[in-house]
Amino acid sequence: MKPSTPVLLDVHAHLVPLVGSDLADIEGVQCTPAGRLVVDGHELANAQVYEPQQLLEWMDRHGVEAAWVSVPPTLYRPALDAASAQRWSLRLNEALDRMVAAHASRLSALHHLPVQHPEVTAIVAAERIAAGHARFAMPAGDPVGLRVLSDAAYEPLWSALDAAGAFLFLHPPQACDPRLRALSLTNLLGGPGETALAGAHLAMGGIAERHPRITFCLAHGGGSLPAVAGRLARGQDTGREGAWLGGEKVRKALRRLCVDCITHDADALALAASTFGTDRVLFGSDWPFAMGVQEPGRWLEFLPRELAARIAQDNPAQLLARHGRPGGEGAA
Repeated sequence: MKPSTPVLLDVHAHLVPLVGSDLADIEGVQCTPAGRLVVDGHELANAQVYEPQQLLEWMDRHGVEAAWVSVPPTLYRPALDAASAQRWSLRLNEALDRMVAAHASRLSALHHLPVQHPEVTAIVAAERIAAGHARFAMPAGDPVGLRVLSDAAYEPLWSALDAAGAFLFLHPPQACDPRLRALSLTNLLGGPGETALAGAHLAMGGIAERHPRITFCLAHGGGSLPAVAGRLARGQDTGREGAWLGGEKVRKALRRLCVDCITHDADALALAASTFGTDRVLFGSDWPFAMGVQEPGRWLEFLPRELAARIAQDNPAQLLARHGRPGGEGAA
């Protein structure tokens, strides 16, 4: 079912750009005879994620005009050391550029940043920016080193992204809390928690306020952050130690962040829109994974008409006006 109004942009779609010939010198990554990657022992078996043509066919069926694509979490590799993370990011970004180049009018890359090494992340971002790119994707957290995004070590990254007027999509990594291993809660509960943690540090730590030219976009409707925004605000208002650092209060700061629409529940999306602003909700599909929005038309028709129009047309039009052609990147 196509939406009654076309979706201008999907900010949350995934592709794996590497093939067997790319992997000969990469430790910890193999390719199966069927062409599937095994990354640090985890096979990425979804056949569609390797095929940009299948993404384009899905977009045609569902009225999605363009997509910004990032690598899926299996490729984040949070345990890599700094030098290996830099090499891995370079390989991913170069391969992603090659993959989307043949479809530049509709697909664009969100270049990968390795969150676990802030100094490397700043270097990778600066290299990409110097080459004319200013759209990025980064894990929303560091489950191995346990760094948080308000850590001062990230200031060179934020300064570089702010100077470039960059777009940064934050997608949860795999949570490592062993209590989440049962019931698939590592994904179902841990992912939203990782996203909420990232958003809280960006807002309460003053990152978004100090760097207003960065468009931060949180995956999955901001995770569990909308549900606890009132509690965060109450903590600041009642003087909880360390909750307020003297800048914008959290309710105002959260409205500097964008989120995608993947909440799986209209009431949850309404709460996210209320928390971040109806003008800050973007369309995301999480293609090709089952936890995403597989039928945009059905999802959008389920929403209030005004919110659906904002998600499909108005908000992506504003985003594209700001970030649609940074440097040498295509119009998508």
